[in-house]
Amino acid sequence: MISTLEKEITFRFLKARKKDGFLNVISIFSFIGISLGVAVLIIVMSVMNGFRSELINKIVGFNAHITVDTYENQIQIDKLKNTNLNLIASEMILSNSGEAIIIKKDTSKGIILRGYSRKDFPKLKIIKDKTFVGNKSNLTGNYISLGKELSFTLNLKLGDDVSIMSSSGVDTIIGSIPKKKSFTIVSLFESGLADFDNNVAFINIDTLDEFMNLSKKDRKLEVYLKDPQNIENQKEIVQKIFPNDFVYSWADTNSSLFSALKVERNVMFIILSLIIIVAAFNIISGLTILVKNKTRDIAILKSIGVLNKSIIKIFFLVGVTIGTTATLFGIILGVTFSMYVENVRKFLSDVFNISLFPEEIYFLSTMPSEINPSSIFIISLCSIFITIIVSIFPAMKAAKLDPIKALKYE
Repeated sequence: MISTLEKEITFRFLKARKKDGFLNVISIFSFIGISLGVAVLIIVMSVMNGFRSELINKIVGFNAHITVDTYENQIQIDKLKNTNLNLIASEMILSNSGEAIIIKKDTSKGIILRGYSRKDFPKLKIIKDKTFVGNKSNLTGNYISLGKELSFTLNLKLGDDVSIMSSSGVDTIIGSIPKKKSFTIVSLFESGLADFDNNVAFINIDTLDEFMNLSKKDRKLEVYLKDPQNIENQKEIVQKIFPNDFVYSWADTNSSLFSALKVERNVMFIILSLIIIVAAFNIISGLTILVKNKTRDIAILKSIGVLNKSIIKIFFLVGVTIGTTATLFGIILGVTFSMYVENVRKFLSDVFNISLFPEEIYFLSTMPSEINPSSIFIISLCSIFITIIVSIFPAMKAAKLDPIKALKYE
């Protein structure tokens, strides 16, 4: 327990005095250093968490959460009635895909064609999005749906015709000739990822099979989950239902990307924690000077019967109070900045005329931020723990002072 006397003396030592000018400067810099360290850590962790969440949302928005691909035989449709599968899945769609070249006048570009039936196409999340333009239920025959980014690249609009050249060919007497077919643009979609919008197009699955020389046994089953975040357990359920097929999830196809993000987030945490450690060492300097300046006061306290453990508590509380209040201020600063990080980005971009978050590199049009209470708790805990550690040594040194010698030389 902390006595009233200990609290009173701690408060007196924390109050600024003119004669303690240099000491006050050190205390202020300790406070600012720890506050900035905590704030920067919270901001960086929030942006990293937000980037990861936004990326996951974009990826699961246009990719199947779980895909079942057959090795030889066709997908067994009767298994789609499985109770366990229906408990976790919101939609189950058959699809196919292939590579092709889209041609518009003198411009050509390699794309991936995805095939869906007319009834399944409107079930896709990006088709339900309000940014979708055109007819959702007319993916038949020679109609095609393009990404808006691709339409801008090729200067195309709804109703325009484009030529598509298949990667599969037709055997003739002069050799294999690639198939070529004309398609009419019936709709435009936007996933939020420029890379996807610029390289993927949708056509009818029967048209795709004929155009790419594919058959029904080549078709994949796309499973869209009710909870795409809890992917591993649900992948195991699907694998048990389709034991002889190749089952993979969105996490598998993007494992390297998310592993890199996790490593980067951990490294950033370690590096930025050094700011707090460096600032905390200022507390050691400040308390050491405080002990030196208060030698006479410590001697008087001891001479009137104040115990060594009370002296330790007093100086320990001084250090912890500085560290704790700095941490709390840093949390407020960091959370506030994280909430308005996109506004700050826009302001700096406009003032200095620079691009701080280029969409073509980071795939996202805005700087994301997700404030995670558990991250803030860990950061606060680390900051206060470091403060406690660095406050112990000066407090112990104060308790070891000999009151007789101290009063003799004062």
